[in-house]
Amino acid sequence: MITLSGNTIFLRALESEDLDFLYTLENDEKVWEVSETLAPYSKYILKEYLANSHKDIYEAKQLRLAISNYNDRLLGFIDIFDYNPKNKRAGVGIIILEEANRNRGVGREALSLLISYAFKHLDLHQLYANISENNKPSIHLFSNLGFERVGIKRDWNYTSGEFRNEILYQKINK
Repeated sequence: MITLSGNTIFLRALESEDLDFLYTLENDEKVWEVSETLAPYSKYILKEYLANSHKDIYEAKQLRLAISNYNDRLLGFIDIFDYNPKNKRAGVGIIILEEANRNRGVGREALSLLISYAFKHLDLHQLYANISENNKPSIHLFSNLGFERVGIKRDWNYTSGEFRNEILYQKINK
């Protein structure tokens, strides 16, 4: 099996053709809480981002991959961020844009592929995820793939006029 290919989806590098999808995602206020976005992104800024997305993970300290089905339909993105090769760890984030594609196994398959890639090819010892305590679908996803709740950051994020806790999940490659 190819590391970044699954049964129903595959993970691929970003392409310039992803601009409209990225623009829609980054400017969707419903996901701003997750991405900690405060203002819309212009297409110009996103074009620049895509033009520089080819940078090596060792240089950029992050990697964003597109989640695509085998009909070449872009479904979302999965990220490795805060990549730290010395301590062999990185953060993980995932977003599936359309509600219709959520809770259908897409996120599970994408995260499984990314975990395998991170541990096998990047030689990481651990991955972590920061998840808002009210994001039950993400908590369920990460927990089901072996991430353990290891801490809570109280009143960590201020959203919609209230402070919300953020939970730290960790998966250690044993």
